[in-house]
Amino acid sequence: MGIIFDIKRFAVHDGPGIRTTVFMKGCPLSCQWCHNPESRSADICTVSKTVRVGDKSFTEDEIVGSEMTVEEVMTELRKEQIFMEESGGGVTFSGGEPLQQADFLLKMLAACKSEKMHTTVDTTGFSNLKTLEKVAATTDLFLYDLKLIDDNLHKSYTGVSNQLILGNLEKLLELGKKVRIRMPMIPGITFTEENINQTLDYLSGLKFPIEGVDLLPYHNTASHKYERFRMENKLGELKSIQKSDLEETKLRFEKAGFEIQIGG
Repeated sequence: MGIIFDIKRFAVHDGPGIRTTVFMKGCPLSCQWCHNPESRSADICTVSKTVRVGDKSFTEDEIVGSEMTVEEVMTELRKEQIFMEESGGGVTFSGGEPLQQADFLLKMLAACKSEKMHTTVDTTGFSNLKTLEKVAATTDLFLYDLKLIDDNLHKSYTGVSNQLILGNLEKLLELGKKVRIRMPMIPGITFTEENINQTLDYLSGLKFPIEGVDLLPYHNTASHKYERFRMENKLGELKSIQKSDLEETKLRFEKAGFEIQIGG
């Protein structure tokens, strides 16, 4: 059994083609800009939320997460299989951090491959190497988060060191896996001159090539989630940025020889 908190159909930003994205609960990081703060806990939980209808408001409980078997998830995936096949899409496992539920993830990946579904894992890379190698065997593409190169800043904003993350990225590339880097562009945190320079230097120094880089503009649309789930929003009123704000950064990565997209 796995703990799932959402299944998104017709996803077009979680890998190639039209995809179905399975969001798995639990994450070892606590990124201050997290868009799915309800996914951090690995447990099914009940939270109170306030619902407003006109001038009236009332409180009700919301269950976040549900247990699902491999076959139950596969039943949902098969509903969209024709769209995935026709578009060159497939299934993406995201979170949270899907590697937190490694046993269930491995069973899901095996089930997907048995039905010839393209598999993508969207990961922070924060996992022991043995688990990552097992997952890599049945994963066609990794969407790999790269947030901050400075380890002290990484600890400050995500709660963990980036040393394991960087080491695992290099191992995946050594294994010949397809890896696409995803960089959340958070004003004043990851979207800084220093971090962009450090990231370019790091990626340019890798021994094996990456598929490309996605620059993900920060949106404060998740602020209502922090309010609903009564969680602290450490970024407060930080403003969203637009795709156009990242054009100069995109050009810098392209000049360095990388294939770049703004957005997923």
